[in-house]
Amino acid sequence: MKLRRPPRSPHSETIITLIDVVFFLLVFFMLIGRMDATAPFDVTPPVAVSGQDMPTGGLTVSVSQTGDLAFAGVTYNLADLATVLKPDSDSQRLRINAHSQTPTRHVLPLMTLGEDLGFAEVVLVVTPEAQP
Repeated sequence: MKLRRPPRSPHSETIITLIDVVFFLLVFFMLIGRMDATAPFDVTPPVAVSGQDMPTGGLTVSVSQTGDLAFAGVTYNLADLATVLKPDSDSQRLRINAHSQTPTRHVLPLMTLGEDLGFAEVVLVVTPEAQP
């Protein structure tokens, strides 16, 4: 007597679990990654005792401790930066991310440039004071 094996049902390989894993990895890297271009130098913003939450949107210019200017990861001088920065309907705000040890003589001309170019707001980026 020959016993027959029951016919194998085809295993449908689902890729849903793989899609879930890839999706969670994508979300994870988007949350920890920076979406804007970083400055080619280290910038530690000053600590503020008072202030408001950082508004979203706008263009960010970084100022190093020695007064070097960077926009979108590229270093510029003030005259060249004036040709690159253009306010448009999406970016009416200019954010200045200056190092805490940057002399004021390097920051004030940048604020004046932002106003002259027609930005609606010029915002200085600061770090909130540590809570005890």
